[in-house]
Amino acid sequence: MNPSDYSTASRTSRRSFLKAASLSASSLVFPHILRGQGPKKLQFGGIGVEGKGKADLLNTSAGAEIVALCDVDRTRLERAKLLYPNARLFQDFREMFATMGDKLDGVTVSTPDHSHFPAALEALRHGKHVCVQKPLVNRVWEANRLLELSREKGVLTNMGNQGHLLDGLRALKEYLAMGIIGRVKEIHVWTNRPIWPQGTKAKEGMVAAAAPDTLNWDAWLAQCPEVPYLPGLHPFAWRAHREYGSGAMGDMGCHTLDGPFYACELGDPYEIQADVDDLTETTFPSASTITLKHKTKLFGDVTLTWYDGNRKPERPVELDESEDWAKAKAGALYIGEEGKLICIGDHAGKPRLLPYAKHEDWLLKKAPQPTIERATAKNPQIELIEAILSGRKCGSNFEYAVPLSRYGLLGNIGVLNPGRLLKWDSAAQRFLNSPEANLLLKRNAVRKGWEFCA
Repeated sequence: MNPSDYSTASRTSRRSFLKAASLSASSLVFPHILRGQGPKKLQFGGIGVEGKGKADLLNTSAGAEIVALCDVDRTRLERAKLLYPNARLFQDFREMFATMGDKLDGVTVSTPDHSHFPAALEALRHGKHVCVQKPLVNRVWEANRLLELSREKGVLTNMGNQGHLLDGLRALKEYLAMGIIGRVKEIHVWTNRPIWPQGTKAKEGMVAAAAPDTLNWDAWLAQCPEVPYLPGLHPFAWRAHREYGSGAMGDMGCHTLDGPFYACELGDPYEIQADVDDLTETTFPSASTITLKHKTKLFGDVTLTWYDGNRKPERPVELDESEDWAKAKAGALYIGEEGKLICIGDHAGKPRLLPYAKHEDWLLKKAPQPTIERATAKNPQIELIEAILSGRKCGSNFEYAVPLSRYGLLGNIGVLNPGRLLKWDSAAQRFLNSPEANLLLKRNAVRKGWEFCA
């Protein structure tokens, strides 16, 4: 590997053919056409290159050229270079934007939750289109700041909750709007997460050590307080840590909560209360149940209950005997005044009335015609590229992704205040009855060199 691949090269001027497009959706119709030239692929950078980042880059490469790769781990970068030999390599995305800011049309962000915010923020500050993995961030203030800046910059955005592209999600909204179960009163959502250690077990495994020579620990920490290297946080166990991850709800909420949030137009809850097992001062609990109450325009009062760890709602009595409830690791159950509907799985891919025979009979009699346009893209990265080329918005753009991510983050604040009934003021974006909970909305300070995150 050439050492110069990791250094900042002198800038070379190149007409930025999407600079104007970042300011106006109407100018995005033919952004890939350079004056006097033929069609040219969009140029993307990837922040985070393995794990989910590897898949996100593969998706992106189907419609764009990968010209920059950024990862705090040099070993990972070298493996990614084999797949994208023409890409420049960086271990700090700030250096990537400083070096190649005039060459990038967009970026993907596929890093630990805490560093989504500074990476996406820097992309927006440079006027780049961006697709960020879920959850968008792990602090409420950060989510709201990204929405504010994305509006200011006028760029196209998307979040990596791929279930939002499914036909089933749109069918769910159509079914509920038609009154398939009457007014929705309760929603029960569950997941098998965490599938990594949380609680005391996770805390005991976080012991300081020397960082590997290949790891840029300073860049990994990003805006967070400086601490010694903790083995296990990189590359995966960070999900359990309250500073860097967002627990079970952060991992799966933007998937399993997408159906209820979209179909029922839940918005922010006004009350949150959680019951947990084994919460520590540094790690998320091993299991939790979170109750969130809403006043919705579609259905009036709706209560949603979230379950993770070893917790799960009771098996619906109407569920067919052929369905193995023990194997239903995730899903959402909707209870209305006139019936029940279930989506088994991480996404709202197949909404069905209970019992299933009732659903088949309903389809035969009513055969509802689609009223919501179906997505053409198969993944969020290609959806963003399609949006750039057409000027259309993505389905999980920040106008939608920020409220959805914020919903899960508010649930997590409930988890960190177990047993306490928290009252949330959506208009003010503050808790009405808990100064302690309000302190969790934003990081209190950022490190030197990361002031742009404050």
